[in-house]
Amino acid sequence: MRKIPSAEITPENRYLNRKEFLKALGIAGASAAVLAACQNKPFLAGEELAPSSPVSPDQLLDGAGTDELGDTLTSFENVTTYNNFYEFTTDKEGVVKLAKDFQTSPWEVRIGGLVENPGTLSIDEVRDRYPVEERIYRMRCVEGWSMVIPWQGFQLSALLEDVQPTAEAKYVRFESIYDPQALPGQKNIYFPWPYVEGLRLDEAYHDLTMLATGLYGQDLLPQNGSPIRLVVPWKYGFKSIKSIVKIDLVEEMPVSLWMESAPNEYGFYANVNPNVDHPRWSQATERRIGEFSRRPTLMFNGYEEQVSSLYDGMDLRKNF
Repeated sequence: MRKIPSAEITPENRYLNRKEFLKALGIAGASAAVLAACQNKPFLAGEELAPSSPVSPDQLLDGAGTDELGDTLTSFENVTTYNNFYEFTTDKEGVVKLAKDFQTSPWEVRIGGLVENPGTLSIDEVRDRYPVEERIYRMRCVEGWSMVIPWQGFQLSALLEDVQPTAEAKYVRFESIYDPQALPGQKNIYFPWPYVEGLRLDEAYHDLTMLATGLYGQDLLPQNGSPIRLVVPWKYGFKSIKSIVKIDLVEEMPVSLWMESAPNEYGFYANVNPNVDHPRWSQATERRIGEFSRRPTLMFNGYEEQVSSLYDGMDLRKNF
């Protein structure tokens, strides 16, 4: 087995706090595999990834280090100044200016729907209860550009284990903050705000799926989806919803913002697929931010070995 590129940095007190949290809720600490079996759903963890090259925090800020394919990290400056965040603006380089005063504390995430243990967690409780690890993932935008980012966060499956989805739950629905005064882009009436995204339950349980609270060794900045966002590295970047305030387990497939806005261009799955073009451009190649030349796009963004089994028997052109 190859190992996921992560470094456990959880203090002992955080681990103990999470144990007390589970004890208080009466949760027996079942693994995702056990939970999935109880719901008659397959637990598809996938292969683990090879370790990335070790780097110091100072080297990270200089963009040193690589992912498991040997690709160098995108610089901190590019990761934090070239952003798609339509809640602020459609101008990628204008997001950082509009987001600089965005307040992300206090912040709460409500978890509910088809779960045994619904509740609301503050971002401080999230950080205290869930062990943080680093994962270097590639991020491929549907527009044809990409980055390599060192995220900090935790597997979404850890939260799902705690809230215990019921047998009826088939999907996870995510919702971003809606505040047009603080987020001027939400005054754009073309989009059906708030931003909504979704995953199939087995996708949400996959080992690669994470909730990120930081990057480059520090808390997320507002332009990167502070204080908590989804990261699903084998899907196009728009699936990785930012500034989450609500997570619901549901029976019906969620209709995302992009599905509702342009259903002929954006489907539910949004898996990176060089063989399925966007209606207005090819997906066969991409430009890594910080580089001038283009490179071939990898199936499932290079995570094919880990996630392809999730889609066995599916027509990936129809289920785009």
